Amino acid sequence: MFWFHALSVGECLALVPLIERALEEMPEAHVLVTSSTVTSVVALAAARPPDRCIHVFQPVDTVQAVRKFLDHWRPDVAGFSELDFWPRLMIETNARNIPMILLNSRMPDGSFQRRKRISGLMRDILGLFDRLLVQDETSVPKFVALGAEPGRISVAGALKSAARPLPVNETELAELRRQIGERPVWLAAATHRSEHPAVIAAHAKITEKLPDTLMILAPRHVRDGDEGEALLQMRFAHLARRSRSERIEQSTQVYMADSIGEMGLWYRLASVSFVGHSLAAGLEGKNPFEAVALGSCVLHGPETSHFAESYHGLDEAGGAVKVADAAQLADKVITLLSPEARKFMRESATKVATDRRGVLDATWAAIRDAALRPRSLESPSDDTRTFKSP
Repeated sequence: MFWFHALSVGECLALVPLIERALEEMPEAHVLVTSSTVTSVVALAAARPPDRCIHVFQPVDTVQAVRKFLDHWRPDVAGFSELDFWPRLMIETNARNIPMILLNSRMPDGSFQRRKRISGLMRDILGLFDRLLVQDETSVPKFVALGAEPGRISVAGALKSAARPLPVNETELAELRRQIGERPVWLAAATHRSEHPAVIAAHAKITEKLPDTLMILAPRHVRDGDEGEALLQMRFAHLARRSRSERIEQSTQVYMADSIGEMGLWYRLASVSFVGHSLAAGLEGKNPFEAVALGSCVLHGPETSHFAESYHGLDEAGGAVKVADAAQLADKVITLLSPEARKFMRESATKVATDRRGVLDATWAAIRDAALRPRSLESPSDDTRTFKSP
């Protein structure tokens, strides 16, 4: 059994191609996915992974809970995604000689500084991994400084760049397209509440020049819908909300897409997408390749530290454009609402994504080799020290 652990929605969805690859190449195998959030369950179900993929919530990080979990599932190899570290879970897994691979990880400066404060614990945890597959070269010296062995680290790239297109309900997509008609559409995706004033100001400027334009606003957290609606009502008279099942009429200026697990709808409907969590100071960016995979041109703010390598590659190739404020966002959306302006940008982004598909091969090779390597079956450790999760 392959076991993959991921924190939440984005991390789980990034694993789907890897899950499919494992089950395709090993028809007798099963995959166990653990995560920490209810939203990840919804998103993973919507992605429709193969039947031999099972999801359960991760165990509480105590000796008794973790040992019961491992006794029941008995995984042959464990892949831990990004930086979601649970010390007892990892210590007990290693104690059973289960090969452990760190997947799709990177070490932004902020994470590095925080983890330096618990350098002893980090050294112990990183030492448990057989392989560490990181996204970029800049992360390597940071992992080494925290105690990882250089010979176990490989730069594989960002697994999210190889993720398959987000799923969609075709009936819902057809109905929304019918409601929108031929109107130009742009999307503000995965936005943080601090970005909403700038996004709203940008749309006000866009509609001055292109009055028929519809903005879809899909906040990262649906709980921000009410506050976002209040701000929108100060600038626009005609709004509709997904959570109230309201239709998009010809007069609708903004559609609030406050729902969970439907980002595949919004990227398909919008020819241009501002990928949020990137405009205001302190934010860290969201995955641009979800939009790229569905043909939506990517705009983003300067705060993209969690996806720095991905955005750098796209920006350098002309496959994405960075904006600094509402005025620049409006200007770029207006330009890209022209099909001619989008052609080069789409082609460039697609090429970047295609060139990075090797990350899936590299990641699967590491997982497969670890699963097939003979290991001794020693009894679990009686080490019952307690650790706090970082």
